[in-house]
Amino acid sequence: MSAITATRLSKSFGTVPAVDDLSFTVEPGTVTAFLGPNGAGKTTTLRMLLGLVTPTSGAALIGGRPYRDLADPVCEVGAVLEAAAFHPGLTARTHLEILRTAAGLAADRVGHVLDQVDLTGAAGRRAGGFSLGMRQRLALATALLGDPAVLILDEPANGLDPAGAHWLRGFLRAYALQGRTVLVSTHVLTEIQQIADHVIIISEGRMVFTGPLASGSDLEELYLEATR
Repeated sequence: MSAITATRLSKSFGTVPAVDDLSFTVEPGTVTAFLGPNGAGKTTTLRMLLGLVTPTSGAALIGGRPYRDLADPVCEVGAVLEAAAFHPGLTARTHLEILRTAAGLAADRVGHVLDQVDLTGAAGRRAGGFSLGMRQRLALATALLGDPAVLILDEPANGLDPAGAHWLRGFLRAYALQGRTVLVSTHVLTEIQQIADHVIIISEGRMVFTGPLASGSDLEELYLEATR
């Protein structure tokens, strides 16, 4: 079974179509790049997958079920749609402890995810004082709390310095190699080209390309041709 499935997915806001008859699958054990120009409908699509936006028509499924029907969503899907979804007055550790407690997760998960994203040394600092790159790491730690099989990420490299971007590439590639699923929306083509197995490109809410990323392919050239 595909980890993520969109079937004839459409969403309009009033008379304005944001996503139009979009169908794709994302398979386990892969990193899939989800690409398109600003306003193409990428974030709306991700929000439909996560049950945050109701489709006008079509279906958005994770593991064959709508997000709202997942038995334990925190342990099945981790998502980063923005890097500021926490109270600025809380420390990184406290933010994660609150979420861990609410989700009924094991006590050692907070320390584990802080270590995974290299924030252990900043665990006692208030999130409001974090740089954008550190906020991205904290958002990723939040997504990882339930040790999910699926990660859905919107611009996860935004604000990361070169070392941070290098770390993120390695982390996502290793995550997929464990048999898990990574769907990444990004504009940083040079970064995602190094780790993506599959590419989905949309423009004006419609699919313009989907397929594997062959070794040696020029993703920028493919993207520009598809969105021309």
